[in-house]
Amino acid sequence: MNLHDYDRLVVNTSSGKDSQTILRLVVNLAIAQEYALDRIVCAHADLGEMEWPGTVELAERQATAYGLRFWKMARPQGDLLSHIEQRGMWPSSTARYCTSDHKRGQIRKLFTELTATLDAKGRQVRILNVMGMRAEESPARSKLLPFSHDKAASNGKRHVDVWLPIHGWKIAEVWADIKASGIPYHKAYDLGMPRLSCVFCIFSPPAALMLAGKHNPELLARYVAAERSMGHTFRKDFPIERVQQAIAAGEDWGKASDWVM
Repeated sequence: MNLHDYDRLVVNTSSGKDSQTILRLVVNLAIAQEYALDRIVCAHADLGEMEWPGTVELAERQATAYGLRFWKMARPQGDLLSHIEQRGMWPSSTARYCTSDHKRGQIRKLFTELTATLDAKGRQVRILNVMGMRAEESPARSKLLPFSHDKAASNGKRHVDVWLPIHGWKIAEVWADIKASGIPYHKAYDLGMPRLSCVFCIFSPPAALMLAGKHNPELLARYVAAERSMGHTFRKDFPIERVQQAIAAGEDWGKASDWVM
């Protein structure tokens, strides 16, 4: 990958294990290629209280550790749970507005701002959007191309490509890199969470939801209240209230396993 083909690099960061790994990889490559670090922007789509506590702060700390700019953005109409209540339905595998509206759509606003501030001298501004998806995570992600052109995010003023630098990595390689970096990772992993996404992700297995609920009881109560108010279950045939009831009853649903996105 020749970074000098691009005016700006946007590194998507959730402060999760994969995003902090791509951050280290990009910085090392930039140094090797003498690509100015001030041309790299770390972008975090803030989901508000739906994220694990400390997520935004850690994402900024990770960016700062490498001397990079940190950009936080959020949907101005309100956080994810407010959006869910307005729609009256939870996101699903066929209606992932949690991703499209609160993440992808917000990152594109950054593309617009970067394009407006750059003088490309009559040509399209070239942006490389760097993301941390890995093939090992799911059948859908295994089919993603490590490098592709993002036609939907491009227009007459900008050309956007997508690079997945650790697409072929295994999870053991990711953790080995994190330990070697010395950069802190999120405490949710030490609690037993295999993934750092929304605290209560619609794709999470029951054991992961229970673990998240034990450590975030107030947020769980808000989800239960929203579920009751909307009359729509968190997931088909699985109300999130069941998690709250199981915790109160002292049930053990086992170790939290990873889930498919």
